[in-house]
Amino acid sequence: MPDQTPGSVTRWPALTVWLAVAVLAFVCVTAARAQDLTPPAPAVAAESTAAPRQVSVIPAASDAQIATRLADILRATGWFTAPQVNVTDGVAFLDGAAETQERRAWAGNLAQNTEGVVAVVNRIAINADVGSTFDRALAESAGLVQSALQTWPLVLLAIVIIALSWLASLLVAAIARHALTSRIASPLLLGVVVRTIAVPVFLLGVYFVLRVAGLTQLALTLLGGTGLIGIIIGFAFRDIAENFLASLLLSMRNPFAGGDLIEVAGYTGIVQNLNTRSTVLLTLDGNHVQIPNATVYKSTIKNYSSIPSRRADYLVGIGYDSSVSLAQRLIGAVLAAHPAVLERPEPLVLVDQLGDATINLRIFYWFDSAAYSPAKINSALLRQTKNALLQGGIELPDPAREVVFPRGVPIVQMAAAPAEPAPLSQPAPPPSPVEETIDVTAEEGDLASESRAIDQTAGRVPESEVNLLTP
Repeated sequence: MPDQTPGSVTRWPALTVWLAVAVLAFVCVTAARAQDLTPPAPAVAAESTAAPRQVSVIPAASDAQIATRLADILRATGWFTAPQVNVTDGVAFLDGAAETQERRAWAGNLAQNTEGVVAVVNRIAINADVGSTFDRALAESAGLVQSALQTWPLVLLAIVIIALSWLASLLVAAIARHALTSRIASPLLLGVVVRTIAVPVFLLGVYFVLRVAGLTQLALTLLGGTGLIGIIIGFAFRDIAENFLASLLLSMRNPFAGGDLIEVAGYTGIVQNLNTRSTVLLTLDGNHVQIPNATVYKSTIKNYSSIPSRRADYLVGIGYDSSVSLAQRLIGAVLAAHPAVLERPEPLVLVDQLGDATINLRIFYWFDSAAYSPAKINSALLRQTKNALLQGGIELPDPAREVVFPRGVPIVQMAAAPAEPAPLSQPAPPPSPVEETIDVTAEEGDLASESRAIDQTAGRVPESEVNLLTP
């Protein structure tokens, strides 16, 4: 609310806010003061629905005297059309017509409180013609206008108080933002804290206006119902609120920064944006993925960019007749000579498993994940390892297959096969030993990481207007 940056408020929203403030003040003050003002009566000086407690008549008055007295009073008020009163054995029968239900009830109370009347039968009808309806509407409108004219000073005071409260909340928001900018790095958290400080200032002004208007109970209800409204809105927009709170916590804890390569919720990509709803990743195949912040916050996050060093491994199988220690030295020499493999932590060549036909060696090495691609390095090392083992006399056999013949192996003598014609084309020459030993081939690229090769500025990043990530 009062936490807007300079230049973000235009003329029309500001005019709408001031108009809403004026209407609120007018309604509050008018509703409070209208009950104390009495609209002018059309025929008499004042109109009251309360009848006198006792009407004095001549002691032991007859039914005729009571009827005459009541009829004279009803005619004197001018509120009734053709009023007639008949009294029989103390029972008063009232006839005629009245404009409102209150006047009809007033006549019944008058007769009931008259001395000598034991019961009242009120048969006064209510006029429902169009003319009387318009007359009553005009009278009520005139009374409302008069009430508004009499209470305009309070309306003006209410507008001034609400306007000052609004300006005070803006000032408090600006001071709080200036004081907390250096202490709170997250822009979302900073905005929430500033609003939390500034909103009560405006609500205090509204509460004071309601107190001045005499609506104390409404003021207490307004302040007390704010929390209830928040709970209702929270249940109605639970997913939105959950993502918003998750974005707030993510911006506070900073598990990743813009440009980091992370793996979360089954997706691997470069962090592009963190907004109040989702986290946007640019995957290594060039697609933007939006993951809800609640899912990101509750999932395991693997950040490949937080520490430059990263370990990788691959598996090689050698024959049982080959020397394991020799194979380890040959592979170790390949790892030590490759420029992408780090010296510390040192690479390892370990016996992983004694298989059916091979001895499996697992090779562990470390590399700089920010500079090199794990897939490209793995390809180059596998190529050089195969060449070094073959040149060193290490066998790389295929998995053995055992075939059992329960009745022995039958021997069948076959006629000599005719000579095969010479092949039309010679097979391709084996690759040059130089190509097998170089650190990287043209097909393997320059071993650079894909995160550097991807153009992150191309295309449109979804929901990039708001970014809560710290630079």
